[in-house]
Amino acid sequence: MFRVPVITSDLELIEQIQTASYSLSNSLQPVFISGVEPVLEYLKYELPEMKILDFCSEGPCKDAAIAILEAIKEDPWLHYGGLIVIHSIESDKELAEHLHESNIIAVIHKREFKTNCERLLRILAHNKQFLFQRGMQQHLLRTISGTFVIDNDPLDIVVYTNLVTNYLYNANLVNRDDREKLHVALQELLVNAIEHGNCKISFEEKTAWLEKGKNAMDLIREKNKDPAIAAKKVRLSYTISPEQSTFTIADEGDGFDWRSRLSSKPSIGLHGMGIRMAGVYVQNLTYNDKGNEVSFAVVHQKDASNMVPRIFSDQEEIHFKAKEIVVREGDTSDYLYYIVSGRYLVFSGNRCVSYLTPDDMFIGEMSFLLSNQRTATVVAKDGGTCIKVSKQDFVDLIKRNPHYGIFLARLLAQRLTRLNARTVKLNAEYMKLKQELEQLRANSAQELVESFEPPETSV
Repeated sequence: MFRVPVITSDLELIEQIQTASYSLSNSLQPVFISGVEPVLEYLKYELPEMKILDFCSEGPCKDAAIAILEAIKEDPWLHYGGLIVIHSIESDKELAEHLHESNIIAVIHKREFKTNCERLLRILAHNKQFLFQRGMQQHLLRTISGTFVIDNDPLDIVVYTNLVTNYLYNANLVNRDDREKLHVALQELLVNAIEHGNCKISFEEKTAWLEKGKNAMDLIREKNKDPAIAAKKVRLSYTISPEQSTFTIADEGDGFDWRSRLSSKPSIGLHGMGIRMAGVYVQNLTYNDKGNEVSFAVVHQKDASNMVPRIFSDQEEIHFKAKEIVVREGDTSDYLYYIVSGRYLVFSGNRCVSYLTPDDMFIGEMSFLLSNQRTATVVAKDGGTCIKVSKQDFVDLIKRNPHYGIFLARLLAQRLTRLNARTVKLNAEYMKLKQELEQLRANSAQELVESFEPPETSV
């Protein structure tokens, strides 16, 4: 069950979301909650990956929504999950001020939400793996791939673009700057696939529409009144590996002459620069011959964390040089290290047995928490940065922020689960190899018996 807090006291909105969630066969369960303190308590201790925030009402309700937004932005490391904001504000500038640097999945006007509520919740329920706790998929499966089948609708462009870019950022695969570049490129190419591919909107038709001061998304909605056009899909395929993410966007249109578009002289106008902009922001942008499929890649950053837990932000930051020792086997465990950047080799005796990166978050947490001596030596491979937290500081921080203790306990439990899964897998591989070896020995012995010919004896 995918539990999603809905922060509202609007009875009409509650009824809409309840009705929509029933149609999803209980795969998504809304939890309705209101008031600043109850909401913050829920967010701190439940740590939901998705939140729906009602930003419509004026007065105390709106003030509460702003306070909740500010609390979320104050500690993005903890409250990194996606956010859907329902509003009734006509000023984009006012919204942008309040939502700046929030982990937005969709910002949708209340009148549009009535029409799109069920479809929006369905997208989230079907793609909740892109909202799971940070980094989990990287440990469970080093390369993930799949395909989003996107409806011919502007809302889908926004939601899927944000799902992908936020996931890569929260998993520490791209930094903030690269996330913004990918966001622009992905959105431009998806708009192009729906607009020019499926809807067959020509350059001239879009220009005339924009010159009238109309929104390009409304032109797509106008085209979608034709059932044949509305039925068309865009497929966004992805492969996310440790080194890079690759994407392919395919529409169901007739294609276009992308060669002449790219070779023509750039001109400043109301539109028409999307393809060139995308080519600057991502790598290896290529089209198929027909022009209805485009592929590109994004290279990942190496061994770096995008965010630091708020409770550690005032602690001592240590910069390690290449091959410098972080902790030594046998030393007392007076400090915990939060990994900001770098790769760290773990040695038991004189043998390297593992390595740690920002995905692992901590160095030496088990011996630190158990008050044991260090069981291994950890060395910075090529240099890196860690935050050093003393035992007393750690205890004081958890006393002041008890919800962090629960979250850190969850992280340790997840790590133990991964280690158990790895042990089970290794044991299964060992038993398989053992059986194959025993079968090989048995076959060899049988072949030896069958090929044996006793020596002839004379009477």
